[in-house]
Amino acid sequence: MKIGCGKRFPKSTRWSPSEGAGPGIELRRKVKTDAVRLELLPNQSPTLLHELHLLTPDGHLNADALRKLKQVNHLIQLLQPALEDIWSRFASPVLVDAASGNAYLGLILYEVFIKPSSKGVLHSIEARPELAARAEERARRLGFERMRFQSADLSRAAYPERINLLTALHACDTATDDALLAAVRSNADHIAVVPCCQAEVAQQLKNAPPAEGEIISLLHEHSWHRREFGSHLTNVIRVLTLESVGYRVTVTELTGWEHSLKNELILGQRIRAQNPTARRKLEALLRATGTAPKLTRKLGIAPDP
Repeated sequence: MKIGCGKRFPKSTRWSPSEGAGPGIELRRKVKTDAVRLELLPNQSPTLLHELHLLTPDGHLNADALRKLKQVNHLIQLLQPALEDIWSRFASPVLVDAASGNAYLGLILYEVFIKPSSKGVLHSIEARPELAARAEERARRLGFERMRFQSADLSRAAYPERINLLTALHACDTATDDALLAAVRSNADHIAVVPCCQAEVAQQLKNAPPAEGEIISLLHEHSWHRREFGSHLTNVIRVLTLESVGYRVTVTELTGWEHSLKNELILGQRIRAQNPTARRKLEALLRATGTAPKLTRKLGIAPDP
């Protein structure tokens, strides 16, 4: 997991303790050794936090490490209903952590859910070989035998034939689409993605010929608006795409804006084969905006003529 990927507010805009109650107090809080366990989830150990260098040599949690830990643990709590559903229905659950980075999320998921249950496998996929190798070595030292590591671009990775839960956190631009494609094609039961650095649709909006009478073009006439509108539009299209192929989708905030501007969490659960109503909405939106993101192109979804 790549914690905090994306843009962050400059320090001058953050809260500080002198400003009263606010997120700055949490950002600067240090947790002493004897209080660290109060910050942990059930089955979560200080040993893993030491391995991830979240604990100092003397066992403290500094402010930055606490921020990272809270983000990961908050996400795991949001994933808990999906994980409990998977563990109750499948003899050998298969999890995929796409664009895993240093594998913080995967390693903690393994310790909290997979290790105690004696079933399940977690596949970690990361394009940068040095990060994949480092995470694999950590898993080996910790005895996490049912973790699999692969260094590959998400568009060319070898995914399990059947996926029960796929996560992709801060996979930049169309890499999130690659992860969603893998999930949809394998009929993944649950999906959790936090998109990052969406640029493809903004470029399409820039190059699209102006449609006479289309008021929507005013929303992205200026480059700043085009970037922000393109980012929002990308995620709306992703949500509608998942809904159209049978997922029930929830969109929520992963963490506060003071940590990262890229904090939109998209959760999907497959509940049906298709959703024609969502498909019609998606096709109409593609036509109205003149866009064709990678996810819809690869799934053969075209604008409504």
